Amino acid sequence: ELYEFVWSVLGEDRNVIDLMTADWTFLNERLALHYGIPGIRGGEFRKVKLEQDYRRGLLGKGAILTATSYANRTSPVVRGSWVLEHLMGTPPAAPPPGVEQFPESEEGGEQLTVRLRLERHRATKGCAGCHDVIDPVGIALENFNAVGQWREKDIDAGEAIDAGGRLADGTEVNGVAALRDYIAGRPDLFVHTLAENLLIYALGRPVKYYDMPLLRQLVRDAAKKDYKFSALVLGIVSSQAFQYDKVPEEKPATITADAR
Repeated sequence: ELYEFVWSVLGEDRNVIDLMTADWTFLNERLALHYGIPGIRGGEFRKVKLEQDYRRGLLGKGAILTATSYANRTSPVVRGSWVLEHLMGTPPAAPPPGVEQFPESEEGGEQLTVRLRLERHRATKGCAGCHDVIDPVGIALENFNAVGQWREKDIDAGEAIDAGGRLADGTEVNGVAALRDYIAGRPDLFVHTLAENLLIYALGRPVKYYDMPLLRQLVRDAAKKDYKFSALVLGIVSSQAFQYDKVPEEKPATITADAR
């Protein structure tokens, strides 16, 4: 699903913001049943218009939601960190050394929602700084379970899902749709992050401080062309950084005594 969806945006040279907002995806019968979408038969993936608003774009894709969860539960921390780094270009800081582990619910003990356990974890000295930034982003996706199925209730804790929170800039978001609209409404962040990853791929190296003017120019030029994928690609391949990048010289082989 994810491969076909991403290619439908890039291959058709659409506005790259469609990666966040598109109201279509690609399903076969098995995945449609997993999502609770009726009327899909057979093993072949086909393009389907989504009636469920929460399935739109990358944030509604089961592959991403599963990859950012643990085997037995969701992880707002992992999901939030992934979104911040890969969609918003603002990776969170690494946790400080010696930080306490996230408290898991013990079998036979009190079953708490992940949200409540996170709130208790944040109360620990040294944890709030990072978690105040990460957690609201991940909590917005908490209506999806560990394998990307939609839910209204945490069946372990027996409580309704609360997906509301306040982002680092003070914006209130409640659920995946609000988070999606927040990211899509800030193309300077999303498109810059996408352009940076494309540039890394094109140059075969991490971006440096001296690449920042190029990245900003790529985003400005793409905005004039409706953020089409081709605008980013052509901007990169016509740049001096790409055209004049040198292949690292190979070091001469050292002949050892054994080889002689």
